[in-house]
Amino acid sequence: MSKIVILVGSMRKNGNTHLLAKAFADGASKNNIVELISVADYKVNPCIGCNSCFTRNGNQCFQDDDMTTIYNQLKTADILVVASPIYFYGISAELKAMIDRLHTPMRNDFKIKKLALLLVGAATLPELFDSVKLQYQLILNFFHLENLGTVFVSGVKDKGDIKKTNALENAYHLGLSIK
Repeated sequence: MSKIVILVGSMRKNGNTHLLAKAFADGASKNNIVELISVADYKVNPCIGCNSCFTRNGNQCFQDDDMTTIYNQLKTADILVVASPIYFYGISAELKAMIDRLHTPMRNDFKIKKLALLLVGAATLPELFDSVKLQYQLILNFFHLENLGTVFVSGVKDKGDIKKTNALENAYHLGLSIK
């Protein structure tokens, strides 16, 4: 049994991204411990690139915000799942702030060995997810992480549109496959 942390990058509660992450969590929770962390519930400042975390006690960031809580949750995770809406061909700014704050030696203490990606976009362009897919692959390569899979959903703009697709079922089965 693994501990899975899902970073949900949408500020819209119960929107399409949240529904996709929840479907994944429902499947994964059959065989694992699953925790959803929604950016809407935390105040995380962006990294300013000062690198003070490299010299501070415990590699703590000087910023006093909710990232401390998220670090503690990630330290005990075996698997990380990133779920985000796509805004201008990238992940949400709030999620990007969390990910950028992982630029700290503290991440060397994380046990995470596997990663999955869930993306939702309103547009239907075939290249909609390409830039995030490239970043995802670079992260997998750099940190030597196992890719557990992806679910990409385009053409879902309004809240609940995702229910008209097979994406929730796909995410559920991807989560269920993790044993």
